[in-house]
This record gives sequence, structure tokens and C-alpha cells, in this order.
Amino acid sequence: MLKHTLLLIVSTLFLCTSAQAARIKDVAEVAGVRSNQLVGYGLVSGLPGTGEANPFTEQSFTAMLQNFGIQLPPGTKPKIKNVAAVMVTAELPPFSKPGQKIDITVSSVGSAKSLRGGTLLQTFLKGLDGEVYAVAQGNLVVSGFSAEGADGSKIVGNNPTVGIVSSGATVEREVPNPFGRGDFITFNLLESDFTTAQRLADAVNNFLGPQMASAMDATSVKVRAPRDLSQRVAFLSAIENLEFNPADGAAKIIVNSRTGTIVVGKHVKLKPAAVTHGGMTVAIKESLSVSQPNPFGGGETVVVPDSDIAVTEAQGKMFKFEPGLTLDDLVRAVNEVGAAPSDLMAILQALKQAGAIEGQLIII
Repeated sequence: MLKHTLLLIVSTLFLCTSAQAARIKDVAEVAGVRSNQLVGYGLVSGLPGTGEANPFTEQSFTAMLQNFGIQLPPGTKPKIKNVAAVMVTAELPPFSKPGQKIDITVSSVGSAKSLRGGTLLQTFLKGLDGEVYAVAQGNLVVSGFSAEGADGSKIVGNNPTVGIVSSGATVEREVPNPFGRGDFITFNLLESDFTTAQRLADAVNNFLGPQMASAMDATSVKVRAPRDLSQRVAFLSAIENLEFNPADGAAKIIVNSRTGTIVVGKHVKLKPAAVTHGGMTVAIKESLSVSQPNPFGGGETVVVPDSDIAVTEAQGKMFKFEPGLTLDDLVRAVNEVGAAPSDLMAILQALKQAGAIEGQLIII
């Protein structure tokens, strides 16, 4: 039954589109299909004197030599200004197979001045379970640079202690994935919303039939799927390209106080209110004057500071918000009075405190 239904989906998928619809793959992801973080500790060699001589770097360098059968005399302290200790990180994509290549990022953990020109030596990359999933090695690409003069002057561009190696790690172990287990596939919404979850389930049921998909909560939608892996891949390919109309987000106003950025959602409305906003400027001008004594007075000539303080206050225009004011009306009213971003932040905060905003005011 599922096989015939799958053929029907593939043949009719592209006939059902909506001008403002979104694909399921753009608003949700399949549960269990995720990347995994890998991390490792290694050494970068070949640096042009920009390495380090930290105790842990020396210990790592000595241990590496011992692995190659080289034993340093007791009490010998290696001088390794061309070696640096680094941490290697990577993201292992889902379904990665042994032999595939992944990109890696190499970051200095000591006092190395730069990793430019260095080569990462063979480094094991481990997962949270302590198992080795990839092996990294290769020449670093470092975009940053640094230069230092004899007098101590220094210039640094970008970050010279972080580099990347494109396709620098080889996958050695596959991460088990629950994709092929069970009778259901679960879609997790990128942004939780009860209405969007229900609409996604309804869109799937319109193609597969009733009770094939059900919304579990505001994030997850469970869909019945075939057990055969080849059929499941084709099945998922058809489902993730279905289009439906996600719900509009909640009414929000986002204010970034550091950058002055203000974003107002289209569902934000204002209740009746009247606002006036003015500014006061205080200017203090310091000048020096000379005080001289009268002739034959016996005094001394001195310099006396003279302060001139001026206060100016701009006349703020009052503007009125009518009931159910929309985003367009708000922007038009603010532009008419010429409010700057900082002024608009103060106006929005005052309106929220007065209970005149229908929506959330989020300040970050």
C-alpha cells in the first residue's frame, strides 16, 4: 500500500504549489539526522619561529618523538619555536562514510604568535563517546597575519592563530543513525508553533491519506513511513518537498540597543496613545581670562577660568496613535517627527509600559 502511495506522491508532488507556501525541508528537519562534533589535540610544525615553548607543548613533542623511537637524553629541554600545540575541531555530517573527507579548524592553545605556514601533524578526532571518528592532517590556510618591530610596535590583521584545512580529515568510523529504524519519521520544526505543526501534519495527510501524520506537540510531527530503506529515502524525498503555509510568527518588536537596529513584526498593533518626545542639550564652554591688579595695588596677575553654560531644549511634536495602528502607520508617524533610532527605542519602551503595544517588546 505504501509503495503505491509513494508513486502517487512522486507523480503529483509538483502539481500542488502555493505562491506563499514553504517546503517542509525549509521549516523542519528530520529527527536523528544531525551532525556530530569532533575534537582533537595535536601539534603544528614548520612555523617560522612563531611557535612556543610551553611545558605541555614540550611534553607533547617529546611523546611524539618517542612514538618514532627517538629518545632524548635525560634533562634535555628541546627548543621548539617552530612547533605549536593546537586544538582541532570539525563537524561530522550525518551519514558520513569511512574514507570521505571533512573540513577542520585548527586553533592555537598556547602562546604561539602565528600558525601561518604550519603543517598539522596526524591528529585523532574523537566524539563524545571517546571513540576516534576521523584522522586529521594537512597544511594550514591562515588568513590572519602579524608583524612586530624591534621597538615593540606590533600590527595584527584578522586572527593569525586560527587556520583551516579544507578536506583535512578522513572519516574512519560511521556514526550509527536511527533513520532506518521504526515505523515513523519525525519532523522537528526549526521554530516551535502549534499552528505550523498542525498545518504540516494536514499537508502530509492530504497526500498520504488520513491518520498518516500527527502533530505530537508544537515542535514534532510524526509521519508513518515504509521500513525498506530504499523506499524510505524516496518517501522522505517526496515528503520534504511538500509545500504548505506555515503560521505567522507572534507579534514582536526586536530592539538591539548596541547597534540601534529595530525590527517590528507585521502583526504588531498599538492601542490609542499620544506621545511627545523632545531633547535637551547642555553645552559648557570653558575659556580663560586674565585678572590684573590696580596700579600700585601690590597684587599679582592671575589667570581665571570662565565657564559659559547654555541650555537648549528642542520642542517635541506630539503625535497620536489611533486604535489598531499597523506597522505602516507606525513607521509613517515616526518618520514625520524625525525620531532617531535611539528616540524610537525610548518611545517603544514607554508605549510598552503604558500597555499600548499589542505584542512582545524584546530588547537584546
